[in-house]
Amino acid sequence: MAQHASFGFDKGGIAPRIQRAGVAGAGGAGFPAYAKWERLEDVDAVLINHQESEPNFLKDRWIGREHTELLASFCDALLDAVLDTVVIGTKEHYRGVWVGALEEATDATVVKPDELPVDVDDREGVIVACTGDRYEYGMESVLLREIADTVIGRDLPVDHGWIVQNTETLWNIARGLADGRPVTHKYLHVDGDTPRHRFLKVPVGTPGTDLLAAAGRPGGPGSHEILADGGPGWSFEIERDPDMFGVTKRTNCLLIIDEQLAADNRIGNGRINILGPQAWKGRTLEDEPTELEPDRVRIPLLSNPEYEGVATYAEPTVSPSDTVTVGDQIARPGEDAISNAHHASIDGEVTAVTEHHITIERR
Repeated sequence: MAQHASFGFDKGGIAPRIQRAGVAGAGGAGFPAYAKWERLEDVDAVLINHQESEPNFLKDRWIGREHTELLASFCDALLDAVLDTVVIGTKEHYRGVWVGALEEATDATVVKPDELPVDVDDREGVIVACTGDRYEYGMESVLLREIADTVIGRDLPVDHGWIVQNTETLWNIARGLADGRPVTHKYLHVDGDTPRHRFLKVPVGTPGTDLLAAAGRPGGPGSHEILADGGPGWSFEIERDPDMFGVTKRTNCLLIIDEQLAADNRIGNGRINILGPQAWKGRTLEDEPTELEPDRVRIPLLSNPEYEGVATYAEPTVSPSDTVTVGDQIARPGEDAISNAHHASIDGEVTAVTEHHITIERR
């Protein structure tokens, strides 16, 4: 097993440290991650959602391969101090190139699809649980049922003894606990009706126009196209100008989609699923991220506004004309509610502060 850094599990207070680092669910939900770790005493196992269940996503696989040492160290620390079992749920065909290093570094037991579900009461250590190649396994409820035969309804995984986090989220938690590093950047993709697929590392708050320009569509969607947030199997229309869309901690992909294609493939609650009609189109996928450096960021103070009422907006701690550097806290968690801290993602000057966003311009 890996030699792990000090994550401070023996010091207590894990959840507040995750909150101060501003970690939110990076798999698409954007819920403040610390809330899951407040009930660590009720947890028997952690499930890492390493499914990457969109055909144009590679970010979690890349993080798992390129940051194996930190992830393996974190798994080690969890097993040493907190839990008996960590399960990495991945697709069987991701093994080798993408998951081989993680299997080796964690000395994992590999369970193949025909050996599922896993009985974690009878197994300890790290388990790599392999599923078949089905996109819906990316949903934590479906993945839990497939891997552990655990069925959740309106309750939560933690009610059944599980914490489920996707790979990027867990990596952000590990960095926050190891050295207090806050979340300032996001890994994401740009795809759809663009000249090229992009895999990017960008500051939180990066405008959608910068992302689209990087993919060869500087003008954004045309008159018969829409902009969507998410992958081809699970996305939602962005009903605002791309310049007013700032990357959140949950943003995984921006898609430009034909308006009629999107209208014909809405399947409830506004969700767009074009996997079938697109079959998803074959194209070259970038498998290494390129870093963007935008001149301006518009940082949202709640990573997913759909949670307003359950989670609350952070409270700004800066004012217009303040100078900030990457990592400076610019908003503290709201009091007496589920809420995250937020941090500057570029060096620059604060130019606007509202109850929902903070704008920083590079200087």
